[in-house]
Amino acid sequence: MVVTPTYDNWQDAPATPGNWNYVADPSETLAIFAVGRAADTTEFIVRCNLAARRISLARAGIAQGQVEMLVRTETQDRLLTASPTRGAADLLVAELSPNDNLLDAIAFSKGRFAVETGATLPVYLPAYPEITRVIEDCRR
Repeated sequence: MVVTPTYDNWQDAPATPGNWNYVADPSETLAIFAVGRAADTTEFIVRCNLAARRISLARAGIAQGQVEMLVRTETQDRLLTASPTRGAADLLVAELSPNDNLLDAIAFSKGRFAVETGATLPVYLPAYPEITRVIEDCRR
């Protein structure tokens, strides 16, 4: 269990350091939030699988099985189930339909949104255009 600092309001927590980058490949588009360019500096990914038309929300982390992923936005909080995946980076991944209204809540959240899992520290992320671009890629 990860011990996390508490705040009266999650929006008062300090922003997680890093930047968003948009990446387009033939089979997917990604908005990657990371401190650097290496896989081990990735904190969060919003991914569109273009063939399946599915959006993945992926938090860096390791777990032995499924974990709860709490996504907090200005207008809604949603508890998702995330599964661990191993690759260039260990991730906890939850999937959504590209038309899920949580994605709009993330994209249009007042400046930021938060993601919490029991296996990692929370991240407080800016709601930048790279996220909206990935969501729109999946809706086409």
